[in-house]
Amino acid sequence: MSETVALPSGLRSLGDMLWEIPAAARGDMRVPARVFADAELIEQIAGDRSLEQLQNVATLPGIRDAALAMPDIHQGYGFPVGAVAATELPDGVVSPGGVGYDINCGVRLLALPLGADELGARGAARPRDLAAGARAGQHPAKRRQIARETLDIYAPVAERLGLYSMKLDRVLVGGPAVLFREHRIGAAEDVERTESRGCLPDADPAAVSERARLRGCDQLGTLGSGNHFLELQRVSEVFDAQAAIAYGLRLDQVTVLIHSGSRGFGHQVCTDYVRRMDLALARHGIVLPDRQLACAPLSSPEGASYLRAMAAAANFAFANREVLAHRVRESVERVLGTAAARDTRQVYDVAHNVAKLERHGGATLCVHRKGATRAFPPGSSEIPSEHRAVGQAVFIPGSMGTCSYVLAGRRGAMERSFGTTCHGAGRRMSRTAASRRITGAELRRQLEAAGIVVRCPSNRGLAEEAPFAYKDVERIVAVVERARLAARVARLVPLGVVKG
Repeated sequence: MSETVALPSGLRSLGDMLWEIPAAARGDMRVPARVFADAELIEQIAGDRSLEQLQNVATLPGIRDAALAMPDIHQGYGFPVGAVAATELPDGVVSPGGVGYDINCGVRLLALPLGADELGARGAARPRDLAAGARAGQHPAKRRQIARETLDIYAPVAERLGLYSMKLDRVLVGGPAVLFREHRIGAAEDVERTESRGCLPDADPAAVSERARLRGCDQLGTLGSGNHFLELQRVSEVFDAQAAIAYGLRLDQVTVLIHSGSRGFGHQVCTDYVRRMDLALARHGIVLPDRQLACAPLSSPEGASYLRAMAAAANFAFANREVLAHRVRESVERVLGTAAARDTRQVYDVAHNVAKLERHGGATLCVHRKGATRAFPPGSSEIPSEHRAVGQAVFIPGSMGTCSYVLAGRRGAMERSFGTTCHGAGRRMSRTAASRRITGAELRRQLEAAGIVVRCPSNRGLAEEAPFAYKDVERIVAVVERARLAARVARLVPLGVVKG
C-alpha cells in the first residue's frame, strides 16, 4: 500500500474482500464498521472522510451487526455514499442522511427488440479506446436521431397530466401504477418489474411540506443534472446465459439505462426532516458525533412521519423513471416504428437511496441503503416471478465512456450485507477537480471520437462527470462478485448518452 495514505487505526482485513474497523476503535461505536473492498480500493477509499463517516454511522442507536460500505463508497452528507445500516424497531433510529437528498435515485433498464447492427453501431470504438484517443468515425444516423429525440426529457410533463393538485397526491401514494391506470403511461408489466412494484407502503402526502410539493410538481418526467443520465448501450458480453434469458437480454442487443430520482421533491423532503430531527435530538436523548446524522427513533412522531414522507418521495421517483421510460418508447417509435416501441421491454427498476422495513435474522429492521442497491437472491418472493430462479436483477453503471454491468443477487448478500450490493463505480475525484482537469468541450470530442453520441446542455456539467472522476467499475464488480453479493450477467457498452 502507498505510504501517502493514512489508513484508519485498527483497520484490518477479514478476508473475502472484507475489511473491518472494530467497535473498540472508538468509545462511541456500538458495532464495527466494515467495507467490501480489495487492497487497492481500500487505499483509494481512505483518501477522503468516508471511513470516518462510516464509523460515525456505527454510533447510531439501535444499529445491528455492523455499519457496512460497498466498494464504491465515497464521502457524502452524514452517511458516506455506498453505506448500508440496519436499525431494529421500535427504538432504533431512522436517519434522512442515511437515505440522502435524492430519495430513490435509481436505475431502470429497457431492452429494445433489435441488435446494435440495426443501428449501425458495430463500427463504434470500444469504450476502452477512449483513454488512448480513439479512432474517429461517422456516427450512425439512427443513433444520432434517437439521442436527438430523447432531448424532450428536459421538458416536464406534469402540466400536461394535470398533476398540480390531487392527482399528484395519487402518484405519491400509488407510484407508476397510477400513471398507467389514469394516463396510459408505461405498461402493466413495468410495474411488475419494478422494485416493490414501484410503490412503498404507507406513503402519506400529508407528511410532505408545501415547499416539497412546489419543487416537485413540475419535475415529473425530468432527468436532472449531476450524475443523472440516459444511456443508449449494447450488450457486449453475456456471462450467465440462463439469467440473461430470464431478464430478456441477448448478445449485441440494444438497451437504454435510465438514472434519475425524486428531483427537487425528494431533496426538500430530506431538508425538512434533517432540520426537524436535529431540533428533536436532545428530547430523544441522542448524542451524535456529526449533526449531519440527525435522526429519530422509528417509534417517534418524527421517525414515523419521515418514513411516510420518504415513501411518497420514493413513489414519485419510481413514477419519474416511468415517464422517462415512456418517452424513450416514444422516441423509439418515431425513429424505428410502432412495433419496436411496443416490444421495448423493461428489464427491472431498482432504487439506490431508500430506507425500507425488512425481515433479517428473525427481526424487522429498517435497512438504510444510501448509494447501494438491493440484491435479493434466487427464490426471493420480493422479485418478479420470471426472475426468481436466477435472482434479482442489479444494474451497476460505470461512467460515460466506460461499461456498465447487469448482475444478479446472490445468497451471500443476505448473509453478509442485508441483501445489498454496490450501486455504481463511485466517485474518486470531486466535480471541481474533474472540471479542472478537462474541459467539457474536450471530453465531448473524446467521447464522440470513441463513437459515443453525446447530448448535454452544459459543458461544465459534462466535465464534472468525466470517466476518470470515477473508480474502475471492473474492479468494483469483481469485488462484489468475489464477496458473493452478486454475480455478473451481462456487460453493456455505451453508444450514446444524454445528460441533464
